[in-house]
Amino acid sequence: MFCMGLTMTPLDFQGVVKRPWAVALGLVAHYVIMPGLGWLIALGLGLSPQLAAGVILVGCAPSGTASNVVTYLARGDVALSVSVATVSTVLAPLVTPPLTLLLAGEYLPVDAGSMVTDILKTVLLRVLGGLAVRLLFGRYVDRVLGALPWLSALTIAAIVAIVVAGSAAAIKSAAALVFLAVFLHNGLGLALGYGAGKLARLGPPASRAMAFEVGMQNSGLAASLATAHFSPLAALPSAVFSVWHNVSGGAGGGVDGAQECTPVRRLRPGRARPGVTRWRPAAASGPPAPGRPPAPC
Repeated sequence: MFCMGLTMTPLDFQGVVKRPWAVALGLVAHYVIMPGLGWLIALGLGLSPQLAAGVILVGCAPSGTASNVVTYLARGDVALSVSVATVSTVLAPLVTPPLTLLLAGEYLPVDAGSMVTDILKTVLLRVLGGLAVRLLFGRYVDRVLGALPWLSALTIAAIVAIVVAGSAAAIKSAAALVFLAVFLHNGLGLALGYGAGKLARLGPPASRAMAFEVGMQNSGLAASLATAHFSPLAALPSAVFSVWHNVSGGAGGGVDGAQECTPVRRLRPGRARPGVTRWRPAAASGPPAPGRPPAPC
């Protein structure tokens, strides 16, 4: 979360003001579709209380830290992706605990007040701290900006490794069921997120951004909350989700980005050379990620 704050600037919040309707739609879709899917999947698969609470909790988490990168690879609307991810993270202390209490309370006791405190410490304070460091020492942060996503990935991988190590026996006994739950949760989230963008007529780039903002979750946060408030077993769905959504999102982003490349003629001043082609990326709404060139095809 601190690394996420380091990558943010005040410009990221301008998208909320410029496109409030699209950002609001992304937030509603994220915090309605994924929690609802988590509850339905837990009910439909007959998951144990611990696993059911874990699936629902990962659905109630804010957008994933890798969603902006995947949107960029898919030539989606990066500005919209950044805005939705930023606001969903800021709102997490107010939204995640009551949603978890509402949907997972029938499976396990949920201390929503304590969860609010943990999210404030884990998310909001660290994000604001990173943003403050970026504002004060932006010149130095810019030098290591490219390494920050990798540092975040390594941190999440460490959390996943701890969860998996503490749930080795549970993985053996419930592996297939957990993988099925995560596959359905992520896949349906991506599809319904894209569908929400299409229904709202946001256009293909914005719809791709919506897909990844809805279907990719902050599974590292969900794993830490599940371990602290439930049990290591409840954190297992978050650990599996952390691995799978990066695989599915990266694959989907690569396919979408490749499809957005269209062949055009290479022209010389004064004359054309028939038969000689190159690939040019189709235009996408929203600028690329800060400090990055347009995605190559």
